[in-house]
Amino acid sequence: MTAPDAPAPHPDAPSPRDRAALIADNRANWNDRAAVHEASGYGIARLIEDPTHITTEVLQDRERLGDLAGKDVIHLQCHLGTDTVSLQRLGSARTVGLDLSPEAITRARRIAEQAGADIEYVVSDVYAAREAVTGDFDLVYTSLGVLCWLPDVAEWARVVASLLRPGGRFLIRDDHPMFMTIGEDVSTGFRIEQPYFQQEQPQTWDDDATYIETAEDAPEITHTVSHEWNHSIGEIITAVLDAGLVLDSFEETETAAWMPWPELMEPHGPGYRLRDRPERLPLQFVLTAHRPD
Repeated sequence: MTAPDAPAPHPDAPSPRDRAALIADNRANWNDRAAVHEASGYGIARLIEDPTHITTEVLQDRERLGDLAGKDVIHLQCHLGTDTVSLQRLGSARTVGLDLSPEAITRARRIAEQAGADIEYVVSDVYAAREAVTGDFDLVYTSLGVLCWLPDVAEWARVVASLLRPGGRFLIRDDHPMFMTIGEDVSTGFRIEQPYFQQEQPQTWDDDATYIETAEDAPEITHTVSHEWNHSIGEIITAVLDAGLVLDSFEETETAAWMPWPELMEPHGPGYRLRDRPERLPLQFVLTAHRPD
């Protein structure tokens, strides 16, 4: 998929002290995106038609996920739940999907029903996940385009740890924070324009596009303002360790799930990488950890 050019930061960013207002903006934006993404396909038809189909996002971490048979699994920031259905198809006994967007969850429930997947869906800000769901889990999973929507990575890691039972495992795959610092104009080379380290002030955007090609008859994104925060690799790993988890593996990859610079990238494996010297820039990372017994 080809992402649109990144828009310029919005000049009227809300105060960083009012986190509720920032999250409310993001919720409204993702409510609109949920409708657009469902109308534009999002791999939903194949998931419904083929009861054995597993999404690419889940399949690439199949070995890292381990045996999910009989396990309790929660998928944070699940959006339309296509990956959540895939986790359930790997044999989990209880599968929970959680997202801040009511519109996304409404659609996720419908998709799961059509796909024959027994999934509990919960509407909640990820920071309130512990209060929003009952029980502990053997696996907490979250993947691709997730951390940039969260203002505090340390608080996020504590929530993840609180959801795990002793011995439970955690997996996150996400865009690399170095990748997220590069500006959209690469005509003269890569330029670091966005913060690498977590900032109180978000990067605020005003844009009616999304990260997939949209159908001509798809609804419009009318809530166009959204807010993002970057988090360094050091901040992410430190947050996981400080939350009491044990780091099992960490990998940086040359492959991204999306293609912000079509003139510089080519298809590779499950995504895209730089056409010239891909070793110059990490595009994703994947981290696994567990809660000690």
